[in-house]
Amino acid sequence: GLKSTNVSIKQQYRFVTPHKTFLFPAVPQMSARSLFIQTQDTPNPNSLKFIPGKPVLESRTMEFLSPASTYCSPLARQLFRIEGVKSVFFGTDFITVTKESEEVDWNLIKPDIYATVMDFYASGLPIVTEEAPRTDTAPSEEDDEVVLMIKELLDTRIRPTVQEDGGDVIFKGFEDGIVQLKLQGSCTSCPSSIVTLKSGIQNMLQFYIPEVEGVEQVVDDNEEKEVKST
Repeated sequence: GLKSTNVSIKQQYRFVTPHKTFLFPAVPQMSARSLFIQTQDTPNPNSLKFIPGKPVLESRTMEFLSPASTYCSPLARQLFRIEGVKSVFFGTDFITVTKESEEVDWNLIKPDIYATVMDFYASGLPIVTEEAPRTDTAPSEEDDEVVLMIKELLDTRIRPTVQEDGGDVIFKGFEDGIVQLKLQGSCTSCPSSIVTLKSGIQNMLQFYIPEVEGVEQVVDDNEEKEVKST
């Protein structure tokens, strides 16, 4: 099922197990080291979590929704060159790739993704450059007590669980009792994202913080059309 562009590297793969773990032979740049890449399913059938066994982003997450947004990440730029890739998300130790539709077969694009990640780590280049914008939601001096509690709950109780599923949730604001959140990674176009917001995140925030009346999802302009049609 490999594409013609991958025929030359087909013999480099050796499957250790018939399921999710793949061993890639060491290349000259990596000396005697080998790179293990595991995959993990997510609640979104169009998103797959790739775990390279090495750090990706140490203390934050980043999402790339278009080739233009990859100006600060050589790895994301390479992944977008794979036909069928719709978006890329970096976690602390994983990479979530979302394909364009259910018609795109994972078996056709996974070898390209494995090879791209392996070659990139062998190159020694940084995952993101210094141009990368900050996307974390660390507490600031301008936050009031309620916002500080919301951020603490998100960071300690909610985000770790969402990241296990290959996504993330970012605090965008709190106004008139409504917490504004942005879903990323596998959660962006997941059919159960609204349930995650209302039944999971909203209920937990309301339980601990009486000032919270509800939760709403914030989307970028280029995401709005897709969210409305979901």
